Amino acid sequence: MNQPNENEKLSVPGEPPAESADAVTDTTADKPLAKTSEETTGETNEGINGEGETGEGTTGESTTGEGKTGESTTGEGSLEPVRHFTPAAPAGAVPLLECRHLTKRYSGSMEAISDINLKVYGGRIIGLLGPNGSGKTTFIKLVCGLLHPTTGEIYINGYKPGVESKFIVSYLPDRVYLSDWMRVRQLISLFADFYPDFSTDKAYAMMSQLGINPEHKLKTLSKGTKEKVQLILTMSRNALLYLLDEPIGGVDPATRDYILNTILTNYNPGATIIISTHLISDVERILDDAIFLSNGKILIAGAADDIRAKNNKSLDELFREVFRC
Repeated sequence: MNQPNENEKLSVPGEPPAESADAVTDTTADKPLAKTSEETTGETNEGINGEGETGEGTTGESTTGEGKTGESTTGEGSLEPVRHFTPAAPAGAVPLLECRHLTKRYSGSMEAISDINLKVYGGRIIGLLGPNGSGKTTFIKLVCGLLHPTTGEIYINGYKPGVESKFIVSYLPDRVYLSDWMRVRQLISLFADFYPDFSTDKAYAMMSQLGINPEHKLKTLSKGTKEKVQLILTMSRNALLYLLDEPIGGVDPATRDYILNTILTNYNPGATIIISTHLISDVERILDDAIFLSNGKILIAGAADDIRAKNNKSLDELFREVFRC
């Protein structure tokens, strides 16, 4: 393996330097790129409500509960934050991700994440939606253990963020963090050494589909190709929870389609995917659930179809309405 230059440093896969980034939140069996309402009605989208209750009394009701979310905001200025996102749980299931009164403060009294409570189970694709600075990246870094909560708790499959959780979480940062001097094949070997659930065969197959030469050094690749390499490495793991921070933020529309198809076809079907983005129109068709985040608080949460039906508009249209300047 080539050695780094004098001032270059080896990066640990999935762990870029922790920063005080902008912010926060939070899935699924193989399925077509778009779901119809008939296909999703009656699945696990029942029972999501704004009061943290599950099961009895919530099935078939509004996924947001108490009229706090999912309503038109035209002329109303702002929505009252929702403190809970709790879908109906499969019998005896342990939440794949659980946050209890999660709060993160930076310097002074600034709260990047404010008293968030949520439970997420396996088999869902969740959109963590919000403008820049809403807390999406901070939330994801808290779940990964790259940041520590000021108050509150996080559990990943019953574990607090740490060694055990890293075995079941696959994380894609919002920037390129891999060492430029390494060749693609060396990066594949590095991930295979770090993660027992990493599939070398899957990684090479996806590289081949994209025409990426494993002998090329990362520094010789374009920005878009570097991001594809990182995505392939992330999705080649057989993880339970995939955290993708702005995976389509800096690429062209054709590449976005490839990335979304890669996400859908190359992950553990029983796992959950949380996609952080502000590009709602591109990801809306693949989402099971949506969480609207603003200033570290959950404004709207529920099954995507239910939110659309309640507001009689797409998630993208609702997003533009809620967050318009």
